Amino acid sequence: LDTTSCTYDKQIHWLSLALSFLFLLAIGANATLLITIQLETSLHKPLYYLLSLLSLLDILLCVTVIPKVLAIFWFDLRPISFPACFLQMYIMNCFQAMESCTFMVMAYDRYVAICHPLRYPSIITDQFVVKVAMFILTRNVLITLPIPTVSAQLRYCGRNVIENCICANMSVSRLSCDDVTINHLYQLAAGWTLLGSDLVLIFLSYTLILRAMLRLKVEGAVAKPLSTCGSHFILILFFSTILLVFVLTHVAKKKVSPDVPVLLNVLHHVIPAALNPIVYGVRTQEIKQGMQRLLKKGC
Repeated sequence: LDTTSCTYDKQIHWLSLALSFLFLLAIGANATLLITIQLETSLHKPLYYLLSLLSLLDILLCVTVIPKVLAIFWFDLRPISFPACFLQMYIMNCFQAMESCTFMVMAYDRYVAICHPLRYPSIITDQFVVKVAMFILTRNVLITLPIPTVSAQLRYCGRNVIENCICANMSVSRLSCDDVTINHLYQLAAGWTLLGSDLVLIFLSYTLILRAMLRLKVEGAVAKPLSTCGSHFILILFFSTILLVFVLTHVAKKKVSPDVPVLLNVLHHVIPAALNPIVYGVRTQEIKQGMQRLLKKGC
């Protein structure tokens, strides 16, 4: 099989320690959250089904990206076959878009819960979650499929060395002898369409939530929802911002160090995955209580 290899600056191998910690934290925290929701019947509710989906996506993204990066850092295992590279490319693009869409649905869930509490049980049902899951899967699987497909059709006739630790589309297609304009335009259009529309709807949901909470006259009624939704929104903003910075550094690649987009690309796959179960899970009272009950049963 034709192979390509990833290059990375050896001077920053110390990052592998921090990356290993974040990887173990992300896998451990998300796995704990999934097990808790699965075993604790009181958590078998639509919101926690969505949270389970988010945790599953986080685990799959981390497993797809981080072990290969650590193998490069620790054992200098740079080669990767073209099929494996394009598979990694597809999983990264597809699952990131699915995660963004899940954030959007969870923001809508909070909007209905806070702004229309009496209608919440009739709107956010198990059937709603099934339909949403099918939408998330179908939309993102189909729209992101052309990205690796088009890249795989290109001719690679030069020195196949990726200036990245992972098989990002723009890094791989840059090695091609063919014109990659359509490839890059589709990548940007798909990214802005999927992630951009999700971010607009997320921002709209939290704006309406904030407006509804500020109208509450009961003393102390605003503090808890505001704290919870605020932490959710900050995490989503971080997820979107680091991706935006990554795109901008690619656009202005001549003005920044080549290590910057590489580092951002890797961190984008592990930091949100490590923070999601903490912000969405551990800070949720019902999940805390569910974990405590499971620990008591285990003891």
